[in-house]
Amino acid sequence: MKIQEEAAQTVGKVLETHEIDRVVWVAAGGSNGGHWPANYFMAHESAGIASEMYTSAEFAYAPPAYLGERTLAVITSMRGTAETCAAARAARNCGAATIALYVDESKLTQIADHKIRYESVALDESRAERVNSSIALQLAMALVDQTEGYARYGTAMAAFDDVDALYRTAVARAQPRAAAWAERMAAQSTIYVMGSGPAYGAAYIFSICNLEEMLQFDAPTVNSCEFFHGPFEVVDTQKPIFLIMGIGRTRPCDERARAFLERYGGENVFVLDSRELGLNDLPDDVAEYFNHVILAPVLNNVFMRALAKATNKDYLARRYMWKVDY
Repeated sequence: MKIQEEAAQTVGKVLETHEIDRVVWVAAGGSNGGHWPANYFMAHESAGIASEMYTSAEFAYAPPAYLGERTLAVITSMRGTAETCAAARAARNCGAATIALYVDESKLTQIADHKIRYESVALDESRAERVNSSIALQLAMALVDQTEGYARYGTAMAAFDDVDALYRTAVARAQPRAAAWAERMAAQSTIYVMGSGPAYGAAYIFSICNLEEMLQFDAPTVNSCEFFHGPFEVVDTQKPIFLIMGIGRTRPCDERARAFLERYGGENVFVLDSRELGLNDLPDDVAEYFNHVILAPVLNNVFMRALAKATNKDYLARRYMWKVDY
């Protein structure tokens, strides 16, 4: 069975028992960022179902007042982190329908009503349509299609058949540039990461997971749409800035930021353009929603690894995680 079909069937099972008017996407860390494309899609395509993202701990301690039988909670964790399991219990206790996205069976899969296994974005052999962000996006598209209709649903599901090949091509295109960028960044301690709209989730994960967690770089995330409302004042000819240019409706904000950086930034400004990675090979009417599906693994598996090599760092090592009580 294709993963698109499994996602659609799971949504169908939810709708047999629940009338859904809200969906919450709950996770922690990179899994939380992986919900970005699904939430972005819901916000821009659904007229009848409200959507919101929550980090697991916040949801567990302070669940929203609307949480109840008309809510679908999609909860993601590779192996069932404690905060995410607590969030799943909070959703179940309030009567919400729950779907767990997971890699290994855990308490999370025991709590949730339904479950779908995904493949880790960090593994080269994982297929792009089967990672957590892709499955969450498929769930969102199926939910909209089955409740109010999504005219481009068939086009989008067909695009998922093409994303793995597109990702492999994007890796090959990115590797030479990533190696050169990493050599320039090796002596730096801070890298600003910028993105907007459908690409912002990939920028966020690159910041907090790839650069801060794995390589211990300071890495503020800046929304390109907010760049000229404060952050641009730190730009100078030495500042390391990594600008992600997505395709979609907020691209003009990325282009405006790029023009400013070309004028006032220096050689440490790097631009990664989704068009150059091949996103524009997908149908125009759905391509916007696939930015994250290609960008996130390219950032993790190409750029992060290149920087780890250039700095001679073991990206699997941590300073605190798994080592101390926290």
